[in-house]
Amino acid sequence: MAIVIDEHAPSPPTLGFSAPTPPRESLAAGDTPYRLTVAKRKQALELRKTMKPLMEKRRRARINDSLNHLKSLILPLTGRDKTRYSKLEKADILEMTVRFLSDMPPVNTKVTSQRSVAATREPRTREPPVAIGITVPISGSGPMSVPPGREAASSLQLNRIMRPDDANIMGTVHGGTILKMIEEAGCVIGTRHCNTQNGEHCLAALVRVEKTEFLTPMFIGEVAHVTAEITYTSEHSLEVQVKVMAENVLTGAKKMTNKAALWYVPCSLKNVDKIMEVPPIKYASAEQGEEGRKRYEAQKMARLETKTRIEEVASPPPNPEQHTVGFSQSSLIHLVGPSDCTLHDYVHGGVTMKLMDEVAGIVAARHCNTNIVTASVDAINFHRKIKKGCVVTVTGRLTFVSNRSMEIEVLVDASQLMDTAVGRYRAVSAFFTYISLDKDNKPLPVPPLKIEGEEEQRCFEEGKARYLQNKSKRLAEKERQQ
Repeated sequence: MAIVIDEHAPSPPTLGFSAPTPPRESLAAGDTPYRLTVAKRKQALELRKTMKPLMEKRRRARINDSLNHLKSLILPLTGRDKTRYSKLEKADILEMTVRFLSDMPPVNTKVTSQRSVAATREPRTREPPVAIGITVPISGSGPMSVPPGREAASSLQLNRIMRPDDANIMGTVHGGTILKMIEEAGCVIGTRHCNTQNGEHCLAALVRVEKTEFLTPMFIGEVAHVTAEITYTSEHSLEVQVKVMAENVLTGAKKMTNKAALWYVPCSLKNVDKIMEVPPIKYASAEQGEEGRKRYEAQKMARLETKTRIEEVASPPPNPEQHTVGFSQSSLIHLVGPSDCTLHDYVHGGVTMKLMDEVAGIVAARHCNTNIVTASVDAINFHRKIKKGCVVTVTGRLTFVSNRSMEIEVLVDASQLMDTAVGRYRAVSAFFTYISLDKDNKPLPVPPLKIEGEEEQRCFEEGKARYLQNKSKRLAEKERQQ
């Protein structure tokens, strides 16, 4: 009997497991699968050793590109000039970024996670256009849900696009417009916080604005993002820190333009002279609460000192000489209407600050005859309230001039239009600092101020002392950041 073997027939099934045999063409004479695997591993190891310098070079290039990109993003956000900070170490860029992110208000992760979960469950639809207004991360069924005993919002953001009527003829947004937005944000978050406890309703009234820096100018068409956060509360007052970012809607670039600290007291809606208690806030650490208490005591002492040095405004002489105090001194008279007032029929602090900035800008422009912008505002003290129907007189005069800046004292006096028995009184006072710019927004030298009389000399020396003190603080802050 002959046995015929069919080479193309399928092989019989095998029991158990067996390693696959490689094709005959892949094995040389005397080679085994194990020897072939060892050879491939050695070849891969040699390839990695050869490619390691190239991969390291690519990794360093990626790190350097990312750091350069991070520097180009963080410098405008912190209000620094790229030309002055062109050479920065890698550690400096990272530390600057960490400081900036640490100053950002905390994000409500609970609300964000709920939104993200809801977004995954809902079908994708066309997003509605962005609304320009006030957005506050609060819990509840909707933005207007205000249940009794609700928790206060940790932060608030007010967004608004800058229009032509917000800026000067050069397209730069008025400092008064920014100050008004800052005060509105502080008033909203302060009022909401003070009404979180059950009891009599109240409204947060502005009593003081700490020194406000104008880091970079804002222009027409940019969107202002005003973020407010309550950082300290005492028994009858609260501190609100506000930051302003400007966004270019065409490029998406953002920059920080302003930082300010405001103090409010809650006034009862039934009796404006009744100061309500402020609900306390929780601090991240005991040191944070102690630092806030020190700021509270310092501003309290500064307000008392300001009240003791209230002076009358001297009228300028006839036909004053150019570059004298009397030549640039300016006044503005404004009748307080309903649109200027709060629910108490008293003037909004932001309206008053806007008027003060307008007068200070006129004084600076008359002295320089160039484009001028607000550089900073020293502490603004609100001594007394201004009621609806009052006539407000805002007066500005130069007190000190350096090579590149001008200090202008602005005083606000109010008087009743109908009730003359009340008399005229000092309502607000502050010092504004302006700089002169050319057509490319570069600083220009300021003409020197001609002093006439002992009173002007005294004001000049006091202004010089404030200038040197602020300059030393800026240098110390700059060294600390570097």
